[in-house]
Amino acid sequence: MLAGFLDTLAGGGGLLTVPALMMSGIPPVAALATNKLQASTGTATASYLMIKNKKVSWLEIKPLMLFAFLGAAAGTVLIQFIDTQILSFVIPLVILLIGLYFLLAPTPNENSRQAKISPKNYQRLVVPSIGCYDGLFGPGTGSFFVLAGVSLNGRGFIDATAIAKPLNFATNMASLLVFLVAGQVIWVLGIIMLLGQIIGARLGSRCLFSIKVAYLRGLVVLMCFAMLVKYVLTL
Repeated sequence: MLAGFLDTLAGGGGLLTVPALMMSGIPPVAALATNKLQASTGTATASYLMIKNKKVSWLEIKPLMLFAFLGAAAGTVLIQFIDTQILSFVIPLVILLIGLYFLLAPTPNENSRQAKISPKNYQRLVVPSIGCYDGLFGPGTGSFFVLAGVSLNGRGFIDATAIAKPLNFATNMASLLVFLVAGQVIWVLGIIMLLGQIIGARLGSRCLFSIKVAYLRGLVVLMCFAMLVKYVLTL
């Protein structure tokens, strides 16, 4: 429930759930797969509320979701052939890098600015690349979509956060479908987590447009370093 709430606000819910699953003794690929089951529900809830409340345009987001879906599907197929010991090293490294970026980078503002790349390149290159990362590893994908929206697509921070929800939903669904075919999902655990995600996502969606950018940034940094410390202590 906490991950669903924080994921809707700051895009880092997987930074809580994936390391927590791995620290409970679940193999890395099964942890990623089970996380996708509950994460897809959380992002679906948040995406529905964003579109329903007209915070995101369906016509604008639909092609971006398609490219995000394709990128994630490719990454999830690839992860089936990667040594799980590599994941045990890469996931905490990714957590560290995301935390450092949000800690050291200039604080983004809520105003839109000029995009650094064309909408076509953003849609066909940036979005599927982040989707592929989500299929491969996953934690922090929502944060990457927010960062790309602000730094490359010229979005304001809140606007980029809202758009990141349906994109993250598309990547989660693509990965989940592949993991289901591969039989990697732990159903009982995933369903219990799923219920918490629904509650957390609804609460987070109500708070998103009333919370300050600095607080969102602080949440991501706090999650990253807290989970990194916990992960290292369990090794």
